[in-house]
Parts: sequence; C-alpha cells; structure tokens
Amino acid sequence: MANGKSYHHGDLRNALLTAALMLVEENGLEGLSLRKVAARVGVSHAAPEHHFPTLRHLMNAMATRGFELFARSMAEERASSPDIPVEQLRAAARGYLAYARTHPGLFRLMFTSNLLDWNDPVLLEQARCGHQQLVEICAPAAEFMGLRTDAERRALENLVWSQVHGQAHLTIDQKLPDTDNPDCPQPDKPLDIAELIFGGREGRRRVSGR
Repeated sequence: MANGKSYHHGDLRNALLTAALMLVEENGLEGLSLRKVAARVGVSHAAPEHHFPTLRHLMNAMATRGFELFARSMAEERASSPDIPVEQLRAAARGYLAYARTHPGLFRLMFTSNLLDWNDPVLLEQARCGHQQLVEICAPAAEFMGLRTDAERRALENLVWSQVHGQAHLTIDQKLPDTDNPDCPQPDKPLDIAELIFGGREGRRRVSGR
C-alpha cells in the first residue's frame, strides 16, 4: 500500500475501513485491531485515531457499511423475483443468506450487539433499512394468515427473522449444507418458511390470484 503521507483524511478513512472489512473476513473478529488495520493500509499505528478513536468506532463504521450492503442484497433479490408475496419472502431470504455467505465475518459483527454503539444514529438508520425489508415481506403474510394486531404482526416478523437468521448462522458455521454450493452434498429439498406460511400450492394460488 502507499505510504500514509499520500492520503488526505477522506481517503485515509475509506482505506482504513476497506482494510478492516478485508481483515475481518480473513481473520475473524478476534484478529481485528486498529494497529493491524493501520499496518494493512501502510500508515503509522497512530494514524487511524483521527477517524476512529477506538476500535468500537471502527466496528460501528464497518457494521454501518454492512447493513447497507445487507439491505441491498435483499432488495436486489426481491426486484428480480415475481411480485407475489410467497416469492418475495423467498427472495428476501435468498438475499439474506447470500449476504451472510459472502460476508460471514461482517455478518457476525453486525449482530454482536455488545461490540457496537447502538446510540449511533447512522448505524441505526442503516439497520432500519434492513429491518424494513422484513416488514415489507411479512405484511402480506400476516394478511394471509389473518393476523390483525401489531403484536401479532411483530410475532410473525420475529418468527421469519429467527428462521432465516438461524439458517444463515448455521450455514456459515458449516452446520447445515450450503444448498447454493454445487460442491456440497445436496439434501432432499427442505420446506421453507414461505411454504409453511402460505400453505403450499393452494396457498400460492390464493395469494397470486391464479
């Protein structure tokens, strides 16, 4: 990398953040430190302090970037899928799992709450964008199931989130087969949460009008 003198502040911040994102995927959270990030960029160990006074500041910036990419992954899958509730739910789940599979270290950081400062409004805003995807895919599912109260709708959102989040963690921890990886043994086609909620083929006909 270039010597630190070649950076002005904006470039250095982005370079440090990029290096940190690479390191967390290479070595996990345990291998992350401001000193190692500075060394990866090629600057002095004190250079990050202006942009990231502590490791938590850096991790907040990483998680903020992560939630931005996370929401985008789900939104892009949904945009390329049929505009039918059951398929939208499946598409969001694919985007969720694809993100976790591609960024396992960052995914773990984003959902390790004691490592982050949740008083950071920028982090909160990006996290809400990801949560909005959940709200949007669960609204028609709640309608289909006859769930009317806010509490019932939140319970459904929590159920869907728990299922896909657990699957993501089990997949990246290699506790479940990665069904998108052609090198992994492929199990029998499992039921998915969308199939259970919408009741199979008959439910899909009712939701889609066909």
